[in-house]
Amino acid sequence: MIGLDTNILARYYIQDEADIEAEKQHKSARKLIESGEPLMVCKTVLLEFEWVMRGYYQFTSSDVSHVFQHLLSLEHLMIEDRTATQQAINNYKLGFYFADVLHHASYKGCNTIASFDDKNFVRRAKRNSLMPSVIVPK
Repeated sequence: MIGLDTNILARYYIQDEADIEAEKQHKSARKLIESGEPLMVCKTVLLEFEWVMRGYYQFTSSDVSHVFQHLLSLEHLMIEDRTATQQAINNYKLGFYFADVLHHASYKGCNTIASFDDKNFVRRAKRNSLMPSVIVPK
């Protein structure tokens, strides 16, 4: 099994024809990802990859979701904690920050999650009835 780094995913999904080296890397990443060889992507790579797509390449949340859904559809690609990752992607589509929903999905064994991010996470989690619940500690 081969573990994939963020830059492999970025070169596979994001083409930069103006850069000769990036074009070579795109071809190599495509060959690897489409080889059918057993591959793995860990959650931290997904977290970083979302930031690269959104923050650097200005992908919309819809574009990011589409990329993640494609990754999940690859049968030869193992995603770390696939259930939590799928839950995070589903909740990301509701307007959450990906980091927040990936953390949330990873705390599935907890009763409650504590956060000081009231506006962007706690209130939105309450509106969407996410479980475990998210609270601001007092």
